[in-house]
Amino acid sequence: MTIAWQDYDASGFFDELIAANGGSRAAAQSVIAHFGELSDEEIRERKAAAEAQIKSMGITFTVYSENEGSIDRNWPFDIIPRIIGAREWATIEKGLVQRVSALNRFIDDVYHDQKIVRDGVFPAELLADSKNFLPECVGIDPPQGIWAHICGSDLVRDKDGTVYVLEDNLRVPSGVSYMLENRLVMKRVFPELFENISIQPVDDYPSKLYSCLASLAPPEVEVPEVVVLTPGIYNSAYFEHCYLAQQMGAELVEGTDLLVGDDDCVYMRTIEGLCRVHVIYRRIDDLFLDPEAFNPDSVLGVPGLLRSWKKGKVALANAPGAGVADDKVVYTYVPEIIRYYLNEEPILANVPSYRCSDKADREYVLAHLDQLVVKPANESGGYGILIGPKSTKKERESFASLIKKDPRNYMAQPLLLLSTAPTLVDEHVEPRHLDLRPFILSGRDTYVTNGGLTRVALKKGSTVVNSSQGGGSKDTWIVESEET
Repeated sequence: MTIAWQDYDASGFFDELIAANGGSRAAAQSVIAHFGELSDEEIRERKAAAEAQIKSMGITFTVYSENEGSIDRNWPFDIIPRIIGAREWATIEKGLVQRVSALNRFIDDVYHDQKIVRDGVFPAELLADSKNFLPECVGIDPPQGIWAHICGSDLVRDKDGTVYVLEDNLRVPSGVSYMLENRLVMKRVFPELFENISIQPVDDYPSKLYSCLASLAPPEVEVPEVVVLTPGIYNSAYFEHCYLAQQMGAELVEGTDLLVGDDDCVYMRTIEGLCRVHVIYRRIDDLFLDPEAFNPDSVLGVPGLLRSWKKGKVALANAPGAGVADDKVVYTYVPEIIRYYLNEEPILANVPSYRCSDKADREYVLAHLDQLVVKPANESGGYGILIGPKSTKKERESFASLIKKDPRNYMAQPLLLLSTAPTLVDEHVEPRHLDLRPFILSGRDTYVTNGGLTRVALKKGSTVVNSSQGGGSKDTWIVESEET
């Protein structure tokens, strides 16, 4: 047999499918048994079928190279799913809703009364030095008081099985289209598993997203015009922009397709003339949204867009300025933020963290760089970080200089022993580290995806799961009838 489960060894790590005693976890029993019954040839055929589906469906991602520029590649996908029991997931879901609710209150507060600062819970200097705090947004009241309508929070599991929130993505979180496409591929390649196992669906996300966006339109508008604003074909997430627009039945537009009229309303250029736009799901970073308000050299945004939003003529999701909470240093305060706004204890824990802006923490970090992961406040995609245990002396010296020069911009965490899951490598199975990005929608109602995008570090021993750095993905199954 291709998969000899008795030889599978993830010792030292928590494995999502295989328990420490070598048996399958309860939620994964049916899947483990099914894969164990497949012959070598059947495994190869299913793997080839998945790759063919990905190619025929045009599921790609963009990698940037200094030598070759941008390169579109087929989405790397592993056919062994990641499985979570429904009971455990229900707790995680509650924790995500709690977290996003508190973060939205925090964003609204810092753009209004800043009570959390006045009460000494959040340092004023961190807000003053925040690259994502936009003074232009002070005093704005977005629809329903919500700033981050779409959030993607990255979850990891440590060696003891504890689930932690690694970071929150509140600006333009990406990856949900791959979650949806992963499920389509698995349904076509393993239809028998979906007949025999009760797996919670994910395919209602586009309709939930549309409902969330449409709820932001003025109440008198019966059928709002919702558009997806993309930077264009060279953006790494362009596939996702196209996919979501198509699935929602919304128009995919670039900045040049829109204009702000003399009445401060936003209009879309069409062959039949100008069409009023009520809601924009923007996939452009804040500073490129409006050359009148932010970067005057931007050719991606729409002149006057911020003015229109301020006057309530158009809704923007996510709202400009939401990134003030999408900061890895602000992340370290989320437990306090939850307690302050909700008067509740956090359901999901943060990874233990050190703030380099704090003198004692900074001294500890500088003395233990070889043991910690150091992250800049606002980088993404796995870039700009130091993985201490795998770093060179020269790299640590360089980071020490960066921290001393701008301590506000850095935080550090211990290197977690991320959980693993069985992954096909050539024609056998090996453990690979992974994380999980669920997506939370906040509008009139709150919705959490059943699972999310599981990203896998395909390189042996690596904990970097980003596709741009060699990572892949798995379908994520929330199984109702079996529990871990």
